[in-house]
Amino acid sequence: MASGADIFLSSFNRIEKQLRDDLGNPRNMGFSEMVRRLSKQKQGDIKKYEEDLLQMAQLRNAIVHEKIGENFVIAEPNQWVVTRIQQIEQALLQPETVLPKFGKKVTGFEKTLALKEILQIVAQKRFSQFPLYDKGRFVGLITLRMLGYWFAQESLKGEIRLEGRKAEDLLIKDGKESNYQFVPATTTVTEVEDLFHKNALLEAVLITKNGDPNGNLLGIVRPRDIFNEESVEKR
Repeated sequence: MASGADIFLSSFNRIEKQLRDDLGNPRNMGFSEMVRRLSKQKQGDIKKYEEDLLQMAQLRNAIVHEKIGENFVIAEPNQWVVTRIQQIEQALLQPETVLPKFGKKVTGFEKTLALKEILQIVAQKRFSQFPLYDKGRFVGLITLRMLGYWFAQESLKGEIRLEGRKAEDLLIKDGKESNYQFVPATTTVTEVEDLFHKNALLEAVLITKNGDPNGNLLGIVRPRDIFNEESVEKR
């Protein structure tokens, strides 16, 4: 049965090989320097695990270079460390993708849907996103934030009238940045997290097989889906 040190070193070596591949197999560059360089590039999950990896590099050196005897090492990783490096290896070598993690049935709506019906759906089903289509062609995404903005704007004009108002009336047509983005099913969770960091107006990432806006919706990711999960992990 493999010892904790053996399991640790095996995972460490696989991670090291992946880092070298990511950097184009640089010569004379140590593990810690590769971690720092990739972290600065904000590549994949390296930034998230930088501190852990740097600490593990020290442990690896202690295991490999400070042996007392052939079968005895000074530093023996405990179970938490062994489990942790295996988790990091999984994240770096086989990063989690948006599908199946965020796969779900997403209902689309025609742009001609009456605004009153949208409000009924919000009240009864608590939907917070409404992908809008024009006979199968995606035209935009309505969210609760947009609903609130629309009501605020309309209230400045006096009495708010809902009769004859349609879903497409809520779409902001002059915005420089969109509140949605489509991604293919193979996109990693980390890549989606980066999208939210880069665009503060992004309210949802929509998933289709190839990232085609007019393809079948396979799932949706909201900021809270990503960042609430991060908060739980850090506890």
